[in-house]
Amino acid sequence: MLESLPGDLFQPGDLLNNTYRIEGLLGRGGTSDVYKARSEISGNLVALKVLKREHAANEDFHVLLAREENIREIRHDAVVRYSENHRTPDGHIYLLMDFVDGPALDKKLKQGPMAKEDLLIVCRRVAQGLEAAHGRNIVHRDLSPDNIILRGGNPAQAVIIDFGIAKDTNPGAETIVGNEFAGKYSYAAPEQLSGQTDARSDIYSLGALILANFRGAAPKLGNNPMEVVENKKNPLDTDGLPEPLKTLINRMCDPDPAKRFQSAAEVVRFIDNPVADAAPEPEAEEATIIVPPSKPTPKPEATQEPKPKSRLPLVLAAVVLVGGGVGAYVSGTLDGVIGEKLPVADPFALVVEKADGTISASGFVPDETSRTTLADIATQTDLAIARGDIADSWALDIETVLAAVAPLPTWKLSLSGNSGTLTASATDANQAAMLEQAFGGQLPGALEGPIEVAFKLPVLTQETVTEILDQHANCGPLFANAPASGIGYAEAEPLQIKGPVADTATRVTLFDALRAEAGARRVILDVDVLNPALCVIEQHLPKAPPSTVDFAFSVGGEGNPNPSGRFYVGENPVIDVVMPADMTDGFLTVSILDVSGNVFHLLPNIGRPDNAVADLRAGQTGAVPVRVAFDLEEAQTNGGIAFQVDDTSLGKSKVLVLHSNAPLFEGMRPTTESATGFAEALQTSAAADTDRITSLDTRMLITAQP
Repeated sequence: MLESLPGDLFQPGDLLNNTYRIEGLLGRGGTSDVYKARSEISGNLVALKVLKREHAANEDFHVLLAREENIREIRHDAVVRYSENHRTPDGHIYLLMDFVDGPALDKKLKQGPMAKEDLLIVCRRVAQGLEAAHGRNIVHRDLSPDNIILRGGNPAQAVIIDFGIAKDTNPGAETIVGNEFAGKYSYAAPEQLSGQTDARSDIYSLGALILANFRGAAPKLGNNPMEVVENKKNPLDTDGLPEPLKTLINRMCDPDPAKRFQSAAEVVRFIDNPVADAAPEPEAEEATIIVPPSKPTPKPEATQEPKPKSRLPLVLAAVVLVGGGVGAYVSGTLDGVIGEKLPVADPFALVVEKADGTISASGFVPDETSRTTLADIATQTDLAIARGDIADSWALDIETVLAAVAPLPTWKLSLSGNSGTLTASATDANQAAMLEQAFGGQLPGALEGPIEVAFKLPVLTQETVTEILDQHANCGPLFANAPASGIGYAEAEPLQIKGPVADTATRVTLFDALRAEAGARRVILDVDVLNPALCVIEQHLPKAPPSTVDFAFSVGGEGNPNPSGRFYVGENPVIDVVMPADMTDGFLTVSILDVSGNVFHLLPNIGRPDNAVADLRAGQTGAVPVRVAFDLEEAQTNGGIAFQVDDTSLGKSKVLVLHSNAPLFEGMRPTTESATGFAEALQTSAAADTDRITSLDTRMLITAQP
């Protein structure tokens, strides 16, 4: 365990929610810390993942914890067991999970190479856990040595932890979170760097970490992101590995996902019987053939067109062979070889630019080959062949720059001789960072000048957001804040979503769908997570504006105010509806729609039929509280409705207050009925009651375990 610091959220000895006694700090992360604790009730050890103070109010991180909580549906000994999220009285959220006692593979990595036999056991065990996760369409995305713990130090008891991907998103952090990439560079599959992730990505990561632990060192992939991307295209170095480990790693970590093991089950089958599942060895002569992975499949020989060669490098090679280089070319020494002397261009200017999807090139080039190469790239050209004061590598350096900026939406390369500038804009933060870091902010080779890349998020259209909301609306309409431009959301403009959803799973998938489109924009989900019963009612509630009606909650028996509206098992919720001073006439209809799917009509009901505002005021002026749910002892004497929370129906209930200028429903509803029955009553009476209702106010009441 780590040494506790004064700034840590919890200290050893602290008691959370009267249940979990903190014993120490297991680890610190970018957004959360993990504590070891013991249940005061059962005596069992647990691990608590706690959001840091600065993220406790951030809706994005609440969703990440909610996603991790949902992984509790995976039941396998190789996957850490999760329980649920809890909130302390002062608002700190923590996720409860099993405590796994043992070293993580990153600790073993620091100690040196592990034995092949142990690693095959670990690989088989973890693959079985991944098979269980993938079977529920859950991909880890961040599998690395620190996320696998050997319970009791036993390889046969390996356990996968940390499915949350709630990592540090600060610049320079090892793990990036968002729609582009999630995972550590050293162990991430190549496709993850461009945002493509599926179960095969986890298989690659598992193979990469097994290789690292066999070598006793993490893979070296380069000094900057551009080098990482390039190196990821190559197979991992498995030279010297014993069989069957070598073949296993090769087939788990092929750069092409289609050539890997396609499932974790295939990994297990290979480990169990490597001979039967071994891939055929290539012919000896084929070993000398190198086929770049980015090239297309050749056409049949009979119809294949002549393949153009890389022209710019060949021009440079030819110049070197004659000995004089570009200097001789400029001076005219080679005129007898190449024919007519070319004009001298001073300055030797060239501009290649991409704007509005079109690439144009204008200026001077040293030969016909260079002009043809640029013509293949650009759709508009105005190029003249001339001599000039340029370096030997001028053409090759330009080709390097143009290959690097090709994916960007807009860019401009302006050169005068060997000096110039490259300006570009990127809508992908990773691409912008990689371009600048690959060249160190300067043009490559013999070229001199700065590279300036501006990152700018594309406008997110209101139509795109509305389409996502409509796809996920399962409990009434969802609404987004209107964009300032009226058309789309600008780079720094957050998305704020309001409305109800039927369950936590919908909230998570909605968040993921919005994050995939939002880029770096903040996504704020201000949504009510209801339940199917409440959603039935929600979609039939009358359309009426809210009023200034207030709600006052307190705990029965104690009389203590409970402004949070959260009540625990065994407590007695007391509810007062506070009529504002200007509400002096009409009628109040108060119901509570509980988590179990029942509706209780608190006012009016058979035991309390009078709901006229004037009678409820009883001559009082100003704001007047009206008790609608009573203290248990009080209810025994006056016959009012009282509730006590038990553990059979925990979740969200909704208190509903309708103010009308006439009684509703053409008669009194029963004291209790089903949500479906009440929804039908709302639908039946909608035509008559719509004009009678002047306001609709609601408030959530939450019941939970202590």
